[in-house]
Amino acid sequence: MSHRTCWLNGTYVAEEHAHVSIFDRGLLFGDGVYEVAAVFNGRLLDADRHLVRLERSMREIGLPAPYDADALQDMMQRLASENGIREGLVYLQVTRGAAERDFPFPSQVTPTAFAYARPKKLSDDPNAVGIRLHVVPDLRWQRCDIKSTSMLAQVLAKQAARQAGAFEAMMHEDGLVTEGGSSNVWIVRNGTIYTRPTSCDILAGITRDVVLEVARDAGVPVQQRAFTVEQAIAADECFMTSATSFVLPVTQIGDKRVANGVVGPVSMRMRDGYLARAARLTS
Repeated sequence: MSHRTCWLNGTYVAEEHAHVSIFDRGLLFGDGVYEVAAVFNGRLLDADRHLVRLERSMREIGLPAPYDADALQDMMQRLASENGIREGLVYLQVTRGAAERDFPFPSQVTPTAFAYARPKKLSDDPNAVGIRLHVVPDLRWQRCDIKSTSMLAQVLAKQAARQAGAFEAMMHEDGLVTEGGSSNVWIVRNGTIYTRPTSCDILAGITRDVVLEVARDAGVPVQQRAFTVEQAIAADECFMTSATSFVLPVTQIGDKRVANGVVGPVSMRMRDGYLARAARLTS
């Protein structure tokens, strides 16, 4: 059995020896934020963008940054390398730290920061043949733009999707699609890509930003406009994006097939474009 190395509060340790306090506010309240960056060809992909978003999330919840972005990026790359990750991910989380249990911020507390790495198929993802989404109401709070570890609503959404035999949940609010359980959702109609505009209602996905750039470079028109569940089902194409799935075509929503269950050309163009960019940046 291979022993994986993780990083905890500035120290590299074997995962089985890494421990945090039962009084950590991340455990007690979900009082923390996180990021997940892909590893491609053994190198981090867009980690700089993820760390900018991490800093924003920390700022939005009044959590002082315990390390600067350059140090974190170096650490994440070292984790990927030491764990032999060619394709996969590095997960990074920062909580407010351990203190006596009380809802308001403690006056003196040291943040807890940890990270770990895992392998995952990215370029040869078996789900690229088309996935199914399961429709659920969006039960989250009103600051979905913060990448918080308080994720019970997403846990319930993804569990419902799994029980329904679907790959991912598609959340909606009053019929308007917000996003996936841990992804952004897109549709294609008459050659134009549509995705919900960023606001406090959704997370501003890093992969979402990159796909907007891929579409622009490919000359594919994009409109940032909300759409309904019914419009997604009736669309010419549908796809989802996330840091560790890149771009995956959607061929079924609930019990309805999208475009007769056939993967669409625009979806594959976005996936191929994303993969080409990832290869170029990590070669």
